[in-house]
Amino acid sequence: MRPDPRPTPSPRRATRPTAPVTAALAALVTAALLAACGIVPGTSAHTAGGAARTPLADVQPLADPRTWEGEVDATAPDDGIHPVAVEPAPALPATVTDAQGATVTVTDTSRILALDLYGSLSRIVFELGLGEHVVGRDTSSAFDEIADRPLVTSHGHELSAEAILEVAPSVILTDTTLGPWDVILQMRDAGIPVVVLDSHRSLETSGALITAVADALGVPEQGAALAQRTQRDVDAVSAQVARLAPADPAKRLRVAFLYVRGQAGVYYLFGQGSGADSLIASLGASDVATEIGWTGMRPVNDEGLVSAQPDVLLMMTGGLDSVGGVDGLLERLPAIAQTPAGRHRRIVAMDDTQILAFGPASAGVLDALARALYAPQTLS
Repeated sequence: MRPDPRPTPSPRRATRPTAPVTAALAALVTAALLAACGIVPGTSAHTAGGAARTPLADVQPLADPRTWEGEVDATAPDDGIHPVAVEPAPALPATVTDAQGATVTVTDTSRILALDLYGSLSRIVFELGLGEHVVGRDTSSAFDEIADRPLVTSHGHELSAEAILEVAPSVILTDTTLGPWDVILQMRDAGIPVVVLDSHRSLETSGALITAVADALGVPEQGAALAQRTQRDVDAVSAQVARLAPADPAKRLRVAFLYVRGQAGVYYLFGQGSGADSLIASLGASDVATEIGWTGMRPVNDEGLVSAQPDVLLMMTGGLDSVGGVDGLLERLPAIAQTPAGRHRRIVAMDDTQILAFGPASAGVLDALARALYAPQTLS
């Protein structure tokens, strides 16, 4: 979890990765073939930041993904919210046993607050068709449809009791990634039903998280439909990732997830059970933190970095910005320069609100990261 608020981004020199001539030629040949078939490269139903994106099935990967150089900014495509139902009628009261073993009865879903570190819970509520009933948001809930809701977190990710009470929620969905916990206890004392969801996130648990949210809000059928749709989308992208990733184990990327907050002097390597391990494995890569027995989220040290020898570093954009970009990262953590990732400046950065936000948007995250790892020459 994030030990401190997301900092204000500082300017970073944009770098475009370079690829071998053979890979560039292959990309040109692919583009020519697409044009001959009447297909314009760079157009598809998926968009990111308003720019059309080639379907992943048409992306030509590098022959060896360990040969590109330079930082890559990966942006997950987001076509907006697509609810599985329009204004579903919740079956209330809904009584559930939450992740802490508490029995909670929800009798009113007219004013919902869904709060967690990565904005996953609020996204699920909107995708279930109950977005109109959401009365506030956390900092990480950054999708357009929720942007007009008032913030109920302060200083980044601190829950504000005053702000929460001001929006008068009839039910609160949260987990243990936000604090202080006294605020949650205060909400319970105020008579507001609080359902605590499991904070352990991964691609494998996304369906269970969606189902738990839906059950608490009295829309289990919509939850089943959303979980099924999410898994179908992930499976479709995963099939393409398998095509892009090298079949030769010797060419498989060795990846580490590095979490940094330069202003606070925080440097963590995410390992087994952090969610990053699930993400890296789903991309057909090897999680080097798992290989060296790194469990959870632990402060990184020079020995750990050097022994891990990652080919690529995955990072949050806000974290990379907080140390002044790649140059600042290498200055603050000089041990990185002793790894293939550091020597070749191979760093893939994705927005803080996307990269570990497992849930309905997972397929888009996998799509963007697969392009960054295996076909960075297609990104601009």
